[in-house]
Amino acid sequence: MVIASREVPFATSTTDTSEIPLTAIEYFAGVGLFRMGLERAGWSVEFANDWDGERAQIYEGFFGDKYEIRDIFSVSHEQIPHATLATCSFPCIDLSLAGKRQGIHGQHTGAFWGFHELLKCQGSNSPPIVLLENVPGWLSSNGGDDFYATATALNDLDYACDVFVVNARSFVPQSRSRVFMVGVKGATASTGFTNPRSTRLMPAKLKKLVDANSAIDWMQLDVPEPPPFRSEGFSSEIVEEIPDDSSLWWPQEKVEKHLRMMSPAHLEFVNYLTNRDEISHRTFFRRRRVVGQRAEVRSDDIAGCLRTAVGGSGKQFMVSVGQGSTRMRTLTTREYARLQGVPDEYPIVANSERQSLSAFGDAVCVPVISWIANEVLNPLTVALSHKR
Repeated sequence: MVIASREVPFATSTTDTSEIPLTAIEYFAGVGLFRMGLERAGWSVEFANDWDGERAQIYEGFFGDKYEIRDIFSVSHEQIPHATLATCSFPCIDLSLAGKRQGIHGQHTGAFWGFHELLKCQGSNSPPIVLLENVPGWLSSNGGDDFYATATALNDLDYACDVFVVNARSFVPQSRSRVFMVGVKGATASTGFTNPRSTRLMPAKLKKLVDANSAIDWMQLDVPEPPPFRSEGFSSEIVEEIPDDSSLWWPQEKVEKHLRMMSPAHLEFVNYLTNRDEISHRTFFRRRRVVGQRAEVRSDDIAGCLRTAVGGSGKQFMVSVGQGSTRMRTLTTREYARLQGVPDEYPIVANSERQSLSAFGDAVCVPVISWIANEVLNPLTVALSHKR
């Protein structure tokens, strides 16, 4: 299956890739935000796969074509065209506390091994570059053993690995750290990293894992420092204008219930904003604490990390305050999409709000992928082409 290219404005790149085919395979495609980010950096997706037909519906609504809807273990390597890059945003649930830390061999996250098997079966036809993405829990799951198993699995297929962390907050008003592992087939490997990196790209936990796992074939790419973190933008760039009489706004008794769920410090902050002349918007989550369920409000103009809309703590909520008024509601699907760097031109074709919130909450942030493509993948592809 060849996926038709779509005209998307490219992000700025200083690397000339005009003579190099930037082709990719998109595994665990979801709603296609990996594809959207890559396309903005000059890449084209030749084949995509995911098992979720509902997310495929949203994908098709924007890109106008379908991907292969099936479990990755049932995808045949013979279907997959040769490409330069394979992306793997494998399921995260078993790496988190919510998934009971079943890890890389768990029911969901274990889908990574389907990806691994496809690369293995492709043999010499497998992509020279792979890009894995997952949550920070990947680093601590089962004491770091799951992270080690992932890198070892790529090494076994002759991919040397680099790894770094990028927070979407460098690009959008959302705090969202994700771990990225780049594998390059046949690259010269070392037992560690020789050049120091900032704690933004390599937090202490990641550095400790790399240093501790000297048996891994590591390599170190030239990954520049990401842009500075955003300090504002949620209110001005993300929030939709919702009519006062919309049913999206919670009834007063529900608002008061959530105000009672706040700690004294959080309630004091909301009351302060309520008494100001300007309208402010802040996000909050419901958390289960020792004292009971709490509604915890962010003090900055940045959204918390989006999640799948499963359970009371999955959704992200908003309090709109000022001029003596306090209102609350769930973030809309469009606001979720905006926080992931998706333009409003992206039509959201979904059967339910829960479906679409989960789909975007579980996706990658588009400008993060574009930045990695422009700053890391494109120069790497040029360098590999010169070695042939």
